[in-house]
Amino acid sequence: MRTIACLLVSNCFMTYAWYGHLKKDTSDMPLLKLVLISWGIAFFEYLFMVPANNRFGKLEGFSPFQLKTIQEIISLTVFFLFAIFFLKEQFRWNYLVAFLLIIGAVYFMFLPQSK
Repeated sequence: MRTIACLLVSNCFMTYAWYGHLKKDTSDMPLLKLVLISWGIAFFEYLFMVPANNRFGKLEGFSPFQLKTIQEIISLTVFFLFAIFFLKEQFRWNYLVAFLLIIGAVYFMFLPQSK
């Protein structure tokens, strides 16, 4: 559970660091300043991502492949909510189909190993 919680918080920071500036017109902001602001926000992402992937995930029995899959699902979920509610993007039917296919991939990632 610690792994999921840390990945969730981490992805909130990362999504904002990467996409938060899209809400405002930053065309007059120097690119270096924009990058440094994003890196400052992303620092907090790493404070949660590194323990989730390197310590908690292993202790909770996740393989590296499973950790990456969990991280991607959380990332897509956080981005979906961010895009709809913060950026006010329209959701289209093909996005839903793509998400359902990704969920199918998650199913196969977590299938028990047959011996």
